[in-house]
Amino acid sequence: MSPAASIIVRCYNEEQHIGKLLSGLMQQTYRNFEIILVDSGSTDATLSIASRYPVKVISITPEEFSFGRSLNLGCEVAQGDYLVMVSAHVYPVHKDWLEQLLKPFNLPQVALVYGKQRGNQVTKYSEHQIFSKWFPEESNYHQQHPFCNNANAAVRRSLWRDHPYDEQLTGLEDLAWSKQITELGYCIAYAAEAEIIHVHDESYRRIYNRYRREAMAFKRIFSQEQFNLVDLARLVVTNVIADYYHAFHDRVLFNNLLSIPLFRLMQFWGTYQGFRHHGLVLRQLRNTFYYPRDLKRLTNSTGQREAVDYAQSSHQEVPTVDLH
Repeated sequence: MSPAASIIVRCYNEEQHIGKLLSGLMQQTYRNFEIILVDSGSTDATLSIASRYPVKVISITPEEFSFGRSLNLGCEVAQGDYLVMVSAHVYPVHKDWLEQLLKPFNLPQVALVYGKQRGNQVTKYSEHQIFSKWFPEESNYHQQHPFCNNANAAVRRSLWRDHPYDEQLTGLEDLAWSKQITELGYCIAYAAEAEIIHVHDESYRRIYNRYRREAMAFKRIFSQEQFNLVDLARLVVTNVIADYYHAFHDRVLFNNLLSIPLFRLMQFWGTYQGFRHHGLVLRQLRNTFYYPRDLKRLTNSTGQREAVDYAQSSHQEVPTVDLH
């Protein structure tokens, strides 16, 4: 019997993270899924660790890699009705993560669902603020703009077959797909209950490169969008002020006095350079990507849902049988 869902993981040298992700997947309450690992030439222990779990490995050369290309390769061999995309450096918080991520598909007009992301102890403070801005505490099954994120998302395979991911983009292949599908009349759903931890421990140079690459893609998707030096200065200042405000109330301001402006400078300097590589888009989408988190203080309530037990799973034998 074919699985209902196919979980597609893109990876490259993820030995520090892949085991925790796969352990979390094995503890899910929803069990009718397969795992497909798309590896782009790992030279560390990634594949050795993954071999302890029931995964199907697809290989792609580094020269052939693009974010859209690797996803399309995984989707081509997938058998599930739902294609679930997760980064190799994430792991689910609760045992019903997959169940919560797939729940909005009960609505026939929903084409894509994405879930909440949060950081951990190595995440830079400004990245925490971005997660809070992008992924709020309340679900929204009828989102009015195409924002989404493939580090924790799912789409209908039937729609992907007719609309594969753009393999030429330098990033944001998820946003391009979402924009295309909403223009056809489908809905995007955000499921706050489908929460993962997204581990970003990047150098400032890599932060710059990430936002430069994504800005190049953003410019291609929304060709009329512009980002100039005035935008750069304004957004660095406003985001630093907002980050300082939240850091003060979180009582971590002193420890982040330098990291906050450095992160925001690399974020928006990279964005500026990406737009120069050669523009007004939906106001909500622009605000989501670039503008600071508001000053409202939020609390996270997870209720009585069961958390994934990573400490216990690290000492247990890993099942080697298929999940479906």
